[in-house]
Amino acid sequence: MGSLGAILKHPDDFYPLLKLKIAARHAEKQIPSEPHWAFCYSMLHKVSRSFGLVIQQLGPQLRDAVCIFYLVLRALDTVEDDTSISTEVKVPILMAFHRHIYDNDWHFSCGTKEYKVLMDEFHHVSNAFLDLGSGYKEAIEDITMRMGAGMSKFICKEVETIDDYDEYCHYVAGLVGLGLSKLFHASGAEDLATDSLSNSMGLFLQKTNIIRDYLEDINEIPKSRMFWPRQIWSKYVDKLEDLKYEENSAKAVRCLNDMVTNALVHAEDCLKYMSDLRDPAIFRFCAIPQIMAIGTLALCFNNTQVFRGVVKMRRGLTAKVIDRTKTMSDVYGAFFDFSCLLKSKVDNNDPNATKTLSRLEAIQKTCKESGTLSKRKSYIIESESGHNSALIAIIFIILAILYAYLSSNLLPNKQ
Repeated sequence: MGSLGAILKHPDDFYPLLKLKIAARHAEKQIPSEPHWAFCYSMLHKVSRSFGLVIQQLGPQLRDAVCIFYLVLRALDTVEDDTSISTEVKVPILMAFHRHIYDNDWHFSCGTKEYKVLMDEFHHVSNAFLDLGSGYKEAIEDITMRMGAGMSKFICKEVETIDDYDEYCHYVAGLVGLGLSKLFHASGAEDLATDSLSNSMGLFLQKTNIIRDYLEDINEIPKSRMFWPRQIWSKYVDKLEDLKYEENSAKAVRCLNDMVTNALVHAEDCLKYMSDLRDPAIFRFCAIPQIMAIGTLALCFNNTQVFRGVVKMRRGLTAKVIDRTKTMSDVYGAFFDFSCLLKSKVDNNDPNATKTLSRLEAIQKTCKESGTLSKRKSYIIESESGHNSALIAIIFIILAILYAYLSSNLLPNKQ
């Protein structure tokens, strides 16, 4: 759960955090008994707890397919991300990965922590993959093959232009959007979305991650792998790593804002994709990460902390998004609120200010035209005052818990 200080500052976070904690424990109890499925769902919760919780809410067959799809692509990504693997070894593995998923004897040791466990015991994932229906297997194989080929291309190619950037993001994330659309369709729950909209769903998430992870990626050992396009960063600095130095803070922020503005171009497609979904569980599965993305962009925009440490949404706000995202009106509300927050941070002297404002106004126009903004509670932008009834209630709860603890553990028992 979030820290006590954060909860006291944002008392409305307490109940969603509590619900998220209970949901996480419930999900852990729902792990299947079969060894290969037990491994897969346990690993899913280790590599992405919040994503795992949302997957758990899907229908049984689709849930299994999405779980395996996610783990297969996480394994593929682990190979791509491991900079200690030589190109001569890495490229053939990436190219053949769609065949390895059919081989329950195959494994490859790489990565660290839970990702190393995933790679060392990949046979469990292969066994679970082989349990899936043919429609699901065909979709997963196709996307894995295309993604492996795309990753291989960019092992030997730098991201120079914005077109390169879009192409790379298509291979590593846009294809995930296409694959998920195929899985949703194979389940019978949704019509098949267009490739263009599916691609935008992936690009919006991937570009957000690339922006947020600048410092982690530039400092990666033994060597960095960066995907900020030269066409953007070269307008501000001579070398991409120059952005992390304090003397270049003003230039770094301009570059950062340029990158965020580039990512915002996909937001309207994402809203269209989500508005077409019919199944409530699939809708939540898609909507929650998208809200997290625009929220993260709003936090990153004009923020030098991107080049100094980690910028991410607080756990309480994440819990609130998970708890309250149920309908498209919630999505419109969140996108509107976060775009307002982002708009408030735009400096008119920023060279991209006009373009940034234009994209934000387009997002806000779409949200307003939905006619649903008045039907939901604004939970993204809220009063920061700590002196309210919710805070008082939290304090009393904490005092009650402390009193109960002290009574049972420290006071002498009555005879």
